[in-house]
Amino acid sequence: MPHMSNNCSNITAALVPEAPRAAASSSSPLNYDAVVILAAMVCALACVLGLNSMLQCVALCARRAVADTAGGWAARRRAADAGLKREDVAALPVSTYAAAPAPAPASGAAGCAICLSEFADGERIRELPVCGHRFHVACIDKWLVSHCSCPTCRRRLSAESSVVGGQRHLQVLTAV
Repeated sequence: MPHMSNNCSNITAALVPEAPRAAASSSSPLNYDAVVILAAMVCALACVLGLNSMLQCVALCARRAVADTAGGWAARRRAADAGLKREDVAALPVSTYAAAPAPAPASGAAGCAICLSEFADGERIRELPVCGHRFHVACIDKWLVSHCSCPTCRRRLSAESSVVGGQRHLQVLTAV
C-alpha cells in the first residue's frame, strides 16, 4: 500500500497550482498603503494652508472695516462727494416759471426731476449753468448741499466759484 499513497500525493500535487512566488513582490517595492496615506496627508496639508490663507484675508478685511468705520474710508468718500457751500448754491440764478402757450416739446419736460412734479405758473425755479436743467429752488438747493452734480445729467459743479462782474459763477466740470 505504500505505493498507492504515493500516487495520491502525486495527483494532488499535479492538480494544485503553485502559489505565486515572493520574487514578484520583491521587484515592486511600492507599498500602496503608504502611497494612499501620503496622498491623504498632502491633501490635508493643502486644505489647511488654503483655510489659513482665507482666515488671514478675513481678518485683514475685518481690521480694515473697523478702521474705516472709525472715519477712514467713509470720511474720504463723503469729502469726495461733498456738496456745494450754501453761498455757492444761493449764487445760482433763480427765475419764475411761466408755462408756454403751446405744448412743450417731448424732449424738454417741464417738471422737476427731483420731486417729479410739474412746474406751475409762478413757481420759483433754479436753472443750472451750462446744462440748463431746471428744478424747484427748494429741491435743487437741498440736492446741491449734499451733492456737487446735476441730478439729471450728472455734470459736476465745482465748489470753487469765481467772481466776474460782481456776480459769482460756478465752474462746470463734465464727467469723464
